[in-house]
Amino acid sequence: MCLGIPGQIVKITDAANSLALVDVGGVRRVINIAFIVDDEQAVAACVGEWVLVHVGFAMSRLDEEEAARTLALLHELGVTQAEVEEIRGAP
Repeated sequence: MCLGIPGQIVKITDAANSLALVDVGGVRRVINIAFIVDDEQAVAACVGEWVLVHVGFAMSRLDEEEAARTLALLHELGVTQAEVEEIRGAP
């Protein structure tokens, strides 16, 4: 089963290539944010945004409340730890 996990963008690492550092449950890794940027939402404006992260890509934006509810549900289901460990092991 594949899951998207909420994470918060903390820094743009390469604006030209739409890469950003995201914090997912205390684990930080660089992801691609190309799917969530457009003419109305520039790369630089994404810092602080909550996003749904799946296989190294930000798939969509979430508000903070929705992110918190999703994280709580995933934690309750016991899935979060396995997904965080998978992120830690990814290059």
